[in-house]
Amino acid sequence: MTTNRHGSAVIEHPNELEIVTTREFDAPIDLVFDVLTKPEHVRNWFAPFEDKVTECSIDLRVGGSYRIVFVTPEGQECAFRGTYLEVERPTRTVATWLFEGWPDAEAVDSTDLHETDGVTTMTTSLVFRDQAGRDHMTKSDGQESSLDKLEDYLTTLLEQKHTVSA
Repeated sequence: MTTNRHGSAVIEHPNELEIVTTREFDAPIDLVFDVLTKPEHVRNWFAPFEDKVTECSIDLRVGGSYRIVFVTPEGQECAFRGTYLEVERPTRTVATWLFEGWPDAEAVDSTDLHETDGVTTMTTSLVFRDQAGRDHMTKSDGQESSLDKLEDYLTTLLEQKHTVSA
């Protein structure tokens, strides 16, 4: 097991409307899928930096919706929402994506998972409907911080599981 993979996300811009992020986690695919899609887990890692999730609802089915709200230490509220278009447990989700602070930045968010030798690779693709929406995302906007928190949370869950089974 790698000590940690903090800061290791690869962020690519294959065209003017798409952002592709790839990141590996030392965890089984089923656990990664659950941590990405179950509210009781998402609230522990989704908010970047020192921000805190205050609302997390996920109806994980085609046609189901999600909404995740977090608050910054300064009290600014940030909300993301969308509707699931595809759900293929434990390898893929596709959903619409909207940051409520940027109503013109609608996108389709695809997440694909693949496991090899206990390492799960997550590839996310965010495809915006137009250049104006894509222009909001000029940097990772907290994504790397959230992915580091996701990794730390997965590590904690694996350590708890190991302790219980030992």
